[in-house]
Amino acid sequence: MTLSTPFFESADFGISLYQGDALDLLGKAGDGEFDLIFADPPYFLSNGGITCQSGQMVSVNKGQWDAAPSLEEIHSFNMQWLKACHRVLKPNGTIWVSGTSHNIYSVGFAMQSLGYKILNDIAWFKINPPPNLACRYFTHATETILWARKGEKAKHLFHYDLMKADNQGKQMQSLWSISPPKPVEKQFGKHPTQKPVALLDRIIRSASNVGDMILDPFCGSGTTGVMAARLGRRFVGFELSDEYLQLAQKRIETEMGMNQSKLLVTV
Repeated sequence: MTLSTPFFESADFGISLYQGDALDLLGKAGDGEFDLIFADPPYFLSNGGITCQSGQMVSVNKGQWDAAPSLEEIHSFNMQWLKACHRVLKPNGTIWVSGTSHNIYSVGFAMQSLGYKILNDIAWFKINPPPNLACRYFTHATETILWARKGEKAKHLFHYDLMKADNQGKQMQSLWSISPPKPVEKQFGKHPTQKPVALLDRIIRSASNVGDMILDPFCGSGTTGVMAARLGRRFVGFELSDEYLQLAQKRIETEMGMNQSKLLVTV
């Protein structure tokens, strides 16, 4: 990987954070470097609307990075970063992409256009979603996570027995009931689209092995990196915002401090 100096790095855990535009940094990564990619790209929700948060009416605007361009621009962006991810993914690696109705259909079509083989469309049921203030449609209670391998003939990794054991001996379904991030997960600060550690725990354990290399090209508050440190995987995260990189670093450092047994020298 020919990336610049990392924003944060732990050689012992094999974890690095880089600051910069995801497309630029993906272009500098080598072919077939990553066993698993988790991506939570912009949903393009910042359109002046409102939502409910902690019982208060708040704006949905998250920042310029989430501003809604045209449909053509959204799809072009999805094609670009997914094409770059396809190149850096190992032949038998898999990619997981989270999204809502605002972007997930473009993501799915882009995946199919680029040769990915979609394995599952997982519905993440948030259990206790914020109410719908408009009262003109059903309350949004799910996000979709598309899981795909690199190609039709790839032999992807799936820890079926482990997931079955997690589900009390029954096959795990593609409907996942997982609560949003708990307060302790936001002790160092908040990210508007932060994912719960339980979600990344399931994703990483189901489709990777100890010591595998994981990439999150839009790593935000660093949940993927936190779980990589906890589960003994190596990790590379890309993020443009200095604020969120500092938040991710604090979370990952705290996790590493509690998981010294996961040092790569023991892998």
